Amino acid sequence: MRLIGSVCVYCGSSAGHNPSFDAAARAFGRSLAENGVRLVYGGGGLGLMGALAQSVLDHGGQVTGIIPSFLTEREHALAEVQEHIVTRNMHERKQMMFDHADGFVALPGGVGTLEELVEQLTWVQLGRHAKPVVIANFEGYWDPLLGMLAHMPREGFIKKMAPVTYGIAETVEEILPMMEEAAADALRKGLVPKPTTEAEPLPKLM
Repeated sequence: MRLIGSVCVYCGSSAGHNPSFDAAARAFGRSLAENGVRLVYGGGGLGLMGALAQSVLDHGGQVTGIIPSFLTEREHALAEVQEHIVTRNMHERKQMMFDHADGFVALPGGVGTLEELVEQLTWVQLGRHAKPVVIANFEGYWDPLLGMLAHMPREGFIKKMAPVTYGIAETVEEILPMMEEAAADALRKGLVPKPTTEAEPLPKLM
């Protein structure tokens, strides 16, 4: 039984300087489509976001784009997606992305991607959900963050009884199997995520 039917992907609305990141985003889009996994993403048509979503569509996959109204023009909202949701603000967008996803992946990106990733790591640590979180560390992009996450417990700011749990994938091919394995482990431990349509909402943010 497949446990991951939809994946929320956080990534840059810019392509960055390394062309391999664009290639990886497109390869992951193809992987999602070929495995029948719906993409949930920020709705834009630019940068890695656009490359990822367009690749899913090009390979016959399903896409849910969720974008706040003030970004629809700035980030060139991709109209071709099967499900296009416009929210009132960023907080509502993040809530809906959470509600629609069975797990989360962070590709290379900027401060927005970092903020979204860290929020999910925080909710996992606090026991608010058991959905897999995978950091796609292509060509060591996230090494500085991973170094910081390793530094925090050494300094006593992440306790053993409340670890920050996540997977680290260095290739596109590792991501979906890693997520399935993490979801199966949560099932064995009785930490089963509720079905996507019934996911417990995160606390509403001010």
